[in-house]
Amino acid sequence: MKITRLTEYTPEVAKRMRELLIQLSRSHSDPGEISADYINEIIASPYHDIFIAELDDGMIAGVAVMSVLTNLKQKKAYLEDFVTDASVRGQGVGSKMWDYMLDWAREKGCTELDFTSGKGREEAWKFYQNKGAEIYETNFFKKAL
Repeated sequence: MKITRLTEYTPEVAKRMRELLIQLSRSHSDPGEISADYINEIIASPYHDIFIAELDDGMIAGVAVMSVLTNLKQKKAYLEDFVTDASVRGQGVGSKMWDYMLDWAREKGCTELDFTSGKGREEAWKFYQNKGAEIYETNFFKKAL
């Protein structure tokens, strides 16, 4: 298995990312096609990356998106859309991706990693806690634009 940063759009990879997003949550029940323009915008940005876990047989078994956020004190990494295929969960794919993403964040000069995990995702919560992440009591707000 290898973990890599996506450097080129292909329709096959976009299709597979869509399939994985459907597994991630109800909010992605049908995200529709992920456009080449959108993926290429992420690839071109120095502040965002898409990570892919590819098995030895070529199957894309995981995907994640990370961003660098800045405030007046520090750089933070933000993890979005982290999912591994249900057929490989518990086999170390998520852990390898996690380690790769932490290294990426450190290389970018980030001092912490922020992310959310929705209600009903106890398996994911256990994974994050086993990786040393803390759950904070917070109110998450969302405003459509």
